Amino acid sequence: MNSHVWFDTIGWVGAVALLIAYALVSSKRLEGDSAAFQLLNISGSLLLAANTIFYGSYPSTFVNLIWAGIAVFSITNRRRLSSR
Repeated sequence: MNSHVWFDTIGWVGAVALLIAYALVSSKRLEGDSAAFQLLNISGSLLLAANTIFYGSYPSTFVNLIWAGIAVFSITNRRRLSSR
């Protein structure tokens, strides 16, 4: 499989993960602060970031890395609050 097909596949999987996360929260099957939602956001964003780095789309890379960072922050904050 050539690099373009590989990174296109990575990008599509990332996009699907983000859309699934959004659909599950919108349909109230997941809470917006749940670990499952945030893990879908992290994985989807990192996969899309890999795709956008490959294609040189750095503004999209920036957004996706920030998106993943927010999700990581949410998970660590939630764990810290629940351990009190």
